[in-house]
Amino acid sequence: MNVLFINIKELIQVRETPIAFLSGKEMNVLPTLKNAFLLVKKGLIADFGLMENCPDIEIKTIDATGKMILPSWCDSHTHIVYAGNREGEFVARIRGRSYKEIADNGGGILNSAKRLQTTSDEDLYQQSKMRLEEIIQLGTGAVEIKSGYGLTKDAELKMLRVIKKLKEKYPLQIKATFLGAHAVPTAYKDNKSGYIQMLIADILPAIQKENLADFIDVFCETGYFSIADTQQILEAGKKHGLVGKIHVNQFTAIGGIQVGIENNVLSVDHLEEMRTEDIDALKNTKTMPVALPSCSYFLSIPYTPARKMIDAGLPLALATDYNPGSAPSGNMNFVVATACIKMKMTPEEAINAATINGAYAMGLQDKVGSISKGKFANLILTKAINSYHFIPYSFGNHAIEKVFLKGEIIKKS
Repeated sequence: MNVLFINIKELIQVRETPIAFLSGKEMNVLPTLKNAFLLVKKGLIADFGLMENCPDIEIKTIDATGKMILPSWCDSHTHIVYAGNREGEFVARIRGRSYKEIADNGGGILNSAKRLQTTSDEDLYQQSKMRLEEIIQLGTGAVEIKSGYGLTKDAELKMLRVIKKLKEKYPLQIKATFLGAHAVPTAYKDNKSGYIQMLIADILPAIQKENLADFIDVFCETGYFSIADTQQILEAGKKHGLVGKIHVNQFTAIGGIQVGIENNVLSVDHLEEMRTEDIDALKNTKTMPVALPSCSYFLSIPYTPARKMIDAGLPLALATDYNPGSAPSGNMNFVVATACIKMKMTPEEAINAATINGAYAMGLQDKVGSISKGKFANLILTKAINSYHFIPYSFGNHAIEKVFLKGEIIKKS
């Protein structure tokens, strides 16, 4: 679509020079233009600047007086392809049971896997598309979706095929991640090595043959997959063309960050428990740390120490972790607000973390994440607001008036 936005109160995240991601003090710098225009042609950002330089052309025009435009959110960590929900576990936690206790008694990931295994492909797609449409309306224009609630060959491939179908049907950028190493299923309770071999020998070749995933992920955590397991799985994924990612340091720090760096993983996600040596290991690497504040909020566990990490010179991305058990929300507006309120990130840092750094964590920094010529016009048009600080300030609502993907207005279904 071709469209010209005029009288934009403030155009946010303007990047004339391409950047991959922002680190340390750079994260507190958010370049903007006031009283600006933005020209979109064929779904791409074609031009932008001050209104005094606005081109005089015949084209569909949207007057953004009093409103702001920023790139759509880039959510680099979700699990939105799942079956049913787990509100029963939510109530159990309120009554005093821990996440670990629930998991040890057949709840958690194993609960979701059991339900997904008996859900048809079409039913799973219909449930997942509703969640995808929901997050689009909340401003997300790029998203990574993980498998990991199947835990059998057929169910994992079912999930990945649903993700592929979503990618084909919707205009936002979608990346797929194989997370078979999410938990050890009951059938392999006493044979974890056998389960890992099944992932490597049976599922990875099928994924490569059908081109079903971009990344491979591992839940590297006490009681789940060890450092040695993680190394083995990442190496196998690499042989099948999959870039590595890791769920790590959520409950314990066991050296997962270090093994991730050794394997050049694109991102390490969760990071609620961070030691000094973990922060030091991430310095001067190309691995993006990803914080998931909604998960900390929902489970009442520590938040990623964003302030300590950024002050040490690290980059940071923000994502929702949208999943049925520990973060049943895909609202990136809430994530940005929570990062400011609970993690003491500035609005500038949080917006950078949720846009350009989130794009990098999916390998999409050349396509989305900033107002830059040639990138997709995946945009948020805000309501009339005083400043972009209002976005995290208004934590219980969102400031979005309209969402555009490739320049097209996304209407509510």
